[in-house]
Amino acid sequence: MQIERVQVDHYDIPLATALTDSTHGEMTYFAVVTVRVQTSDGAEGLGYTYTVGKTGGAAVRAHLEHDVAPGLIGEDPRRVERLWQKMWRELHYVGRGGVATFAISAVDVALWDLKAKLAGEPLWRFLGGHAPQVKVYAGGIDLLMSLDELRAQTQANLERGFRAIKMKVGRDRLSEDVERVAALRELLGPEIPLMVDANMRWSPEEAVRAARAFREFDIYWLEEPTIPDDVEGHVRIARDGGVPIAAGENLHTIYEFQKAIASGGVAFPEPDLSNIGGVTGWMKVARLAEAHNLPVTTHGVHDLHVHLLGAVPNASYLEAHGFGLDEYLLHPMEIDEGIVTAPDRPGHGVEFDWDALEAVRA
Repeated sequence: MQIERVQVDHYDIPLATALTDSTHGEMTYFAVVTVRVQTSDGAEGLGYTYTVGKTGGAAVRAHLEHDVAPGLIGEDPRRVERLWQKMWRELHYVGRGGVATFAISAVDVALWDLKAKLAGEPLWRFLGGHAPQVKVYAGGIDLLMSLDELRAQTQANLERGFRAIKMKVGRDRLSEDVERVAALRELLGPEIPLMVDANMRWSPEEAVRAARAFREFDIYWLEEPTIPDDVEGHVRIARDGGVPIAAGENLHTIYEFQKAIASGGVAFPEPDLSNIGGVTGWMKVARLAEAHNLPVTTHGVHDLHVHLLGAVPNASYLEAHGFGLDEYLLHPMEIDEGIVTAPDRPGHGVEFDWDALEAVRA
């Protein structure tokens, strides 16, 4: 079996409502880049990655078409680890993060999809098969919503079946964040987990003040309180702020995760398969977290991540992200009393409505 063709496509997905956080501002679109790996005997694997807003999608597509796809032709698609290392070595000089890891991620997901399909197994079971039922939270991207809008969004998410909620923080005044966190805790009551996400907004000192202010509201974690490069800053925030820290959506290598985890500054490692090198990269981080007795969580791409959390014994919550693809999928994710069940279809089971996507082709 050999790879005969690699098809790359790029779509700009409009958001029904503009979304906001403390780093990216107002977002009305996100880009999705798909990869279909086709073999000489007719098998196909599907992978994809995404970027925030419309920025970067064209660069990922070009990188895949010009630098990645040609080197895959004629290769055995079942040798996923070999192909991952091949892509990493060939792209490392312009990569080691950024566009290169997004490109590798999309190909790697396609290869694992193909391999699991050939085995006739759903991806979660093919990768380890710990438990297909995964806890899920609603990942709100809602920083600039009014308090009434925030309450309404949360109530709607509870009615959809969510039993854990994440909100954005990082407004201009900490007092506004505290007021909003207090309002959601009152709405949710004491039992429903509430996560807060600062999207790297603060210095360590500001993050410590915020963490201390949030403590009385029993937040489940404080996510990305400062820039991902500041390992020592995360340690100080965790130590002096007194709340668990989640981080990792902007880390692109296992070596970055190794430093973050070993430092003790991260309680919930948060790899994103769309930028950590796909399934291969994500599973490496999950095993690293397990070796440090830590749970692993996710960021974005929930239709794929449910399989990875279902595969490992140290799964935490799945993020159901605001960048959803439901209207372009044949089988959107279903939530039942705070739980999502990984599908039993061979491979990752994600099937696009290609006709619907054609309308938003970039």
